[in-house]
Amino acid sequence: MSVIRDLPRQASSTSSRNFFRRLGERWLSRRAPRSRDITLNHSRLFILPTRAGLGYLLITALLWLLATNYENNLVFALTFLLISVFVILPVHTFANLSGLRLQLLGTEAAFAGDFAEAHINLSRADKRQREWIQICWPPEEGAYVDLCEEPSADFRIALPALQRGRIQAPRLRVESRFPLGLFRCWSRIDLDVEFLVCPRPLAAGPLPLGKAQAEGTSGQVRRGGDDYASLKPYQPGDSLRHLAWKQYAAGRDLYSKEYESRTDTRLWLDWELLDGRDVETRLSNLCDWVLQAEKQGIAYGLRIPGTTLPPSLGTEHQQRVLSALALFPKWGG
Repeated sequence: MSVIRDLPRQASSTSSRNFFRRLGERWLSRRAPRSRDITLNHSRLFILPTRAGLGYLLITALLWLLATNYENNLVFALTFLLISVFVILPVHTFANLSGLRLQLLGTEAAFAGDFAEAHINLSRADKRQREWIQICWPPEEGAYVDLCEEPSADFRIALPALQRGRIQAPRLRVESRFPLGLFRCWSRIDLDVEFLVCPRPLAAGPLPLGKAQAEGTSGQVRRGGDDYASLKPYQPGDSLRHLAWKQYAAGRDLYSKEYESRTDTRLWLDWELLDGRDVETRLSNLCDWVLQAEKQGIAYGLRIPGTTLPPSLGTEHQQRVLSALALFPKWGG
């Protein structure tokens, strides 16, 4: 019974956290709107003491009590020195981030279950050295960047990509605890990072060379099939099912019907070749074939419901094909 009574409390606690999280996100959106080029200033930066800073204050307070009790001038001097350091530190910690500029240079396509990377530039406009700057998507560690000798630096940070599609990355956290770790200065910024996540490649066997059905009059003709081709004079041994009885009844000679089929000799990665598998498995198999064909240098085309890309080869073509697979509707079948 106690467990049952605790369930509404847990649900209420979760809903409260979600409410305050949404409230905080709306406030951040107004204070620090989305942009691919952001400069950190006083309106975007926040600063508070760390746990080490609170411990530092506690020790300073104890020293103050000790100096007052025993009227020890040396302890008084040490206490005033520690207090002056604590007062000056937030200025240096804040200045380590203030004025920094972050620019999104680009993103790279990733596969589901892997890490998607964003390419970012960090720069400073003044000559002040900036040290020990952490940029990450929590809870990932991200990257640590120093701007000492050079005024700018390029770096990459990764985010886990769990599902295929177009994924909007959350806000980045830019943080510094320089120089002594007693204060934490941070900012939550949205660089409008969007990733294209492709289906995870899943082995589907060798490439289906020449297995796709040809369209129109293209392709290689093979005798035998379902498509009517022409009439030929009857020869002993022809199947009785293929005899042209209508022509024979009209007083003409006895003829046999010829049938043929057309197969495309080009490499088509066709949705229908993977019949019987679910949507995500088909997309993963097609993705694996794309990588195989590109690696082997074989021109390939793609046929999926709603999209047909003619055979080609190269980085741009591969990107178009992978994009079509990544953005395929999740409700499609």
